[in-house]
Amino acid sequence: MSEVSSQLPLDPISAVGVVSSLSKVPDDYYVVAQTTDGSDADLWKDGLFKSKVTRYLCFTRKTGPDVVVDMKLADIKDALPRLFTPVQETMDTKEAAMRKRRLLVKMSPREDVKTAVYDIQISGKSKNHLVNYTCVGEINNMGIWYRMGDVRQHQLPRDTPSRIESDGPLGAASSRNTNKIYSGHHISGHYTTTALDDVPFVISEKFLQKPKKTE
Repeated sequence: MSEVSSQLPLDPISAVGVVSSLSKVPDDYYVVAQTTDGSDADLWKDGLFKSKVTRYLCFTRKTGPDVVVDMKLADIKDALPRLFTPVQETMDTKEAAMRKRRLLVKMSPREDVKTAVYDIQISGKSKNHLVNYTCVGEINNMGIWYRMGDVRQHQLPRDTPSRIESDGPLGAASSRNTNKIYSGHHISGHYTTTALDDVPFVISEKFLQKPKKTE
């Protein structure tokens, strides 16, 4: 047995593809360039002659409405299983993705599933069983493995009571004798009220007395 990583990625895989060159991997995609034992993970090589044609599996965890829930590896002549979509072309050159065999992917809406594919690995000649992974099948003496995990549903934030007071009488009444900041139409959209607000300004009578005449 071989253990790749015991830690599950944060997000499930949302798309799987194949590229013809390691230098042409799309943005937000991870490419499986090497097998678990460090060998070249080229899916096209025939093992006898070195070919100029190369194929590498890639995938993305970019958040989207759908996630990958299952994968299969089948012969080209086999009937396409229900709800599975074949990876037929390379993402960069639109050429055939594989020879003799084809990779099949099953997608489902994220909100409808509890588990999905979180990681993909390719094993080499050692063919060790990967802990917590399921083998899809073999191609060019290499095994394609995927790991499932629980899907975390994105929860919308709960509605919280608004702290914005209205400009009407009720809002004015609630703002009296307080020093909190409320939303309004003054500078920067805020204004302050204090305990002195709405208190009438009156001059003391002693300051209103007429001055005495001097003889």
